[in-house]
Amino acid sequence: MVPVERWFQHAGKSLGLLWRRSLQLRVIVSTLTLSLIVITVLGVVLTSQITDRLLDAKINAGVEEMDRVRNTVEGQLAGISDPTSQQQRLADARDSLSNRRDSSRSSDAAGSFDAALVMIGGAPQQVMAAGPIQEVPDSLRRFVQRNQVSYQFATVADPDGYHGRALIIGSPSSEVPTLEIYLIFPLGNEERSLALMRGTMLVGGVVLLILLAAITALVTRQVVLPIRSAARIAGRFADGRLKERMLVRGDDDIARLAKAFNEMAESLSNQINQLEEFGNLQRRFTSDVSHELRTPLTTVRMAADLIHGSSDDLDPALARSAELLVTELDRFEGLLNDLLEISRHDAGVAELQVESLDVRMCVRAAISTVRHLARDAAVEVVIDLPEEPVVAEVDPRRVERVLRNLLANAIDHSEGKPVLIRMRGDTEANALAVVVRDQGVGLRPGEEKLVFSRFWRSDPSRMRRSGGTGLGLSISVEDANLHDGKLEAWGRPGVGASFRLTLPLVRGQKLGKSPLPLEPGMRRVPRRPHTDEHSTAELGPPVSETEPWAPQRTDRAESASATEPDPEAVADGATTVPVETPAPDTATPDPTPAAVEPGPGPDTGPRDTSDSEAPTEGRKSTDSGDQKS
Repeated sequence: MVPVERWFQHAGKSLGLLWRRSLQLRVIVSTLTLSLIVITVLGVVLTSQITDRLLDAKINAGVEEMDRVRNTVEGQLAGISDPTSQQQRLADARDSLSNRRDSSRSSDAAGSFDAALVMIGGAPQQVMAAGPIQEVPDSLRRFVQRNQVSYQFATVADPDGYHGRALIIGSPSSEVPTLEIYLIFPLGNEERSLALMRGTMLVGGVVLLILLAAITALVTRQVVLPIRSAARIAGRFADGRLKERMLVRGDDDIARLAKAFNEMAESLSNQINQLEEFGNLQRRFTSDVSHELRTPLTTVRMAADLIHGSSDDLDPALARSAELLVTELDRFEGLLNDLLEISRHDAGVAELQVESLDVRMCVRAAISTVRHLARDAAVEVVIDLPEEPVVAEVDPRRVERVLRNLLANAIDHSEGKPVLIRMRGDTEANALAVVVRDQGVGLRPGEEKLVFSRFWRSDPSRMRRSGGTGLGLSISVEDANLHDGKLEAWGRPGVGASFRLTLPLVRGQKLGKSPLPLEPGMRRVPRRPHTDEHSTAELGPPVSETEPWAPQRTDRAESASATEPDPEAVADGATTVPVETPAPDTATPDPTPAAVEPGPGPDTGPRDTSDSEAPTEGRKSTDSGDQKS
């Protein structure tokens, strides 16, 4: 039963798909259905009318035949009182009336019939009958006994072998009061005529349906074929074959449709070619300008480095000017790097330098490059990396750049609240995912797509700490696509934003489901106590907000170490990048925030790597490009 049910389900799905996709099939089936309904109604009406006409003719002929028979029987039975003679005369009269086998009477309108006679006679009153009186229904006899000429249709079976419907007409006698005369007219000929008529109508209906189907298919084909041609040519046009056009025949509506389609295609082709030329010109202009600006930028850079190296001997105002010059040159160089990189992607010449390595190294490298941003913004960075290595075939420079852009963007929009970076891998799905979340301003509906557009900003008036060019996320999407991966965004106003980078572990194999969700799970965060100026930076939103990873704020006066995070303040398996707030008059500079990893035992504090991993102050590139020193 199960295979049969599956076959029926598959057949039903296939027919449903064919029904939805074929306009010609729907038109043919609809036409045949309506035609079948019309033919059926017409056939029923015609059959009913013909049947009624045949039966009416049979009844009229039978009543006329009854008048003749009644006169004949009354003439033979009138004036006879002897019971023996009455019985014999009754049988003789019945024999003379029955013309069932008389071929001379078979052509009459009434057709052949059999007779049945019944009368009451004799000294003791007795019922005498001749013929198949048992075939006469009792209800008809009651009408006849009330001196009424009546008829009734009934099913009879006579000794000659006929079994079927028959018309029985009964009549009383005015000359012999107790005489009842019944004529039985078989309806075999009529039934054969009706059967022949029904068969003819059925065959005619089937032939008519076939002809209607052929005519409908022919008519709809003249309309459907141009539509199919237009759809096929539109698909080819969408695939980039801009020379495709419809064939124009005649001057009818279809021809006008083809002309309009060709005009539209020609207009679109011209506009696409113009846009392609403009895009190529723009890309060449961007690439040429970026390359040409390299030479003067290098010269200015050398001069700026020379001036900045002698800033101790300059006037404070000139020293400050030299520092600003170096900073703006860093931003200028980052912009050139981004323009060159985006031009490579546009030209399709960007290539991957694939290596098989632990992607956690890329995450740590990206975190180390945004420490100064986290320190300046007083933002905690919560790190959640798996304990086991996550080995994948990636381009480390591009992956690090993507993560650096996401972290810098999250810190810029975090509103001083913590930023989470989490990574997981799934060998079965051939996927690794890195999620960067913040609890800042978030994204309005629809901005999760716009955020990857070039030079797009949700709030242009917002101050940026990373000095980005507006191309970082656009380059990140292109880098993810080069890895056959994807970069997605989610956000909600007042809740925060989440970016997820999903890459395949092994290139060339299908990328499965991402190991991490894009939208964060929601739970209530308990209220945190107030802290003084020596506490760590604010970790997460107030009690009204809901984020599962936000650690609680801890008081340094109650902790064992000024830089050791509270184990309960960190998400499962996560570490944090601490941020210290020095006293106003302290001469010692702020320690650079760094990613820390859990020690080997419960009493071992986190290892601060700020001295060995912190980048050199001065020239930094945070949106894209390699770290400068």
